[in-house]
Amino acid sequence: MLRIEGLSASYGSRRVLHEVSLEVDSGEVLALIGPNGAGKSTLVRAVSGVIPVESGSIQYIDATRGSLDLLDLPPMQRARTVAVVPQAAAMPPAFSVWEAVLLGRTPHLNFLGQVAARDEHIASLALQKVDALDLSDRRVGDLSGGEQQRVLLARALTQSTPVLLLDEPTSNLDLHYQVSFMETVRALAHSDGLAVLIAVHDLNLAARYASRVALLVKGELQAVGTPHEVLTVELISAAYNLPVQVVKNPFSESPLVIPGEI
Repeated sequence: MLRIEGLSASYGSRRVLHEVSLEVDSGEVLALIGPNGAGKSTLVRAVSGVIPVESGSIQYIDATRGSLDLLDLPPMQRARTVAVVPQAAAMPPAFSVWEAVLLGRTPHLNFLGQVAARDEHIASLALQKVDALDLSDRRVGDLSGGEQQRVLLARALTQSTPVLLLDEPTSNLDLHYQVSFMETVRALAHSDGLAVLIAVHDLNLAARYASRVALLVKGELQAVGTPHEVLTVELISAAYNLPVQVVKNPFSESPLVIPGEI
């Protein structure tokens, strides 16, 4: 379980997160939604250690390792617990996909940085899981946006962490790759027992692929629950200052949010 309690963070004098508390269970996908500037990316960065927090705690809890306070962990140990798929990340274009994915093993290498057969096996499995093993020999700079996102996901899986954070991973993908990527993430959460926290703009992707949804507005948590509990006309209309309708998705049991006119 990833447990976030009373988390607050600021950029300069501007408070962007206000005592946010969330739990993400193993095997679960929890989607962070909210309008621009709500604090979704800030929360992902705070949990990953990219930005400092003012108050609160971030813990990873499991039966074998006990409770780990992520705020107190040195960077290398934190990287063995939390992996991140960042937003629109640029990878070294001259690297091969294989070289880029192997970078995910960095927290586990010895002090000489030597890659062992086990590291290569883990990287190969990660590429298989995201259906990108056939890309291994290609240069990162030659990949499409969808292919690059799969490589970033494989690199994160290669870290072998129990917690996976994703920051708007589908924002630059076409519809086919959005669906494919989200299906892959959900399947990995279930099969590998990952606690997945994913920031997404698309409410209908969140509804269809997340087991629970957390609504952030101006850095404050407004609601947490199943898609049916959070994606309501009242909550979404107020959060986005836009009239909406919520109907049943014809392809699934999830709610479908239809925006009205401003």
